[in-house]
Amino acid sequence: MGDAARVGIGYDIHRLVEGRRLLVGGVEIDHPKGLVGHSDADVVLHAVTDALLGAAGLPDIGDLFPDTDEAYKDADSRILLQDVMERVQAKGYVAGNLDVIVHAEAPKMSPYKRQMAESIASIVGLSPGHVSVKAKTNEGMGPLGFSDAIACTAIAMVVAKESS
Repeated sequence: MGDAARVGIGYDIHRLVEGRRLLVGGVEIDHPKGLVGHSDADVVLHAVTDALLGAAGLPDIGDLFPDTDEAYKDADSRILLQDVMERVQAKGYVAGNLDVIVHAEAPKMSPYKRQMAESIASIVGLSPGHVSVKAKTNEGMGPLGFSDAIACTAIAMVVAKESS
C-alpha cells in the first residue's frame, strides 16, 4: 500500500475584481468583489485540492483540470474537490486532517472560519474538528495587503485506508 501517512502542501492566489461572486472555502461571502479565474476561483478549495493531490502523489490541479479546457469554465470547485477525493481514495488513502491559512486583507475572513471548516470537512469526509482554518492579513503590504487578491496555503495529511 505504501506509506501509512503522507503530507502535501497547496497554495493558490486569485485577483479580486468587481462583477464576480466571492466564494472562499465553499462559502459565499457578501462582498462587492469576487475572485477571478477559469472556474469559480475558490482559492481555498483550490489550495486544499492541491495539498490532497500532493499528499497522495497525484498530478496537480492544473494537470487534472486545466484552465484551457472549456469543460472547467465556471466549474464548481466543490465538485472538483469531490473528484479529487475519489482519486485519493483510489490510491488507497483517506484524508486525515487539513490545516488552512486564508491570506486576505478584505473582506475579513475570521467570521467565516468555522463555516469554511465545516464546508471543507463535508466535502472531504472529515469531522470539522479535523479541519483547521486560520485567517491572516498581509499587514497592508503587496497585492494581498492592498485587497487586490486573496491567497491560501493548505497542508493535508492523508492516511492509508485500513485493509478489510
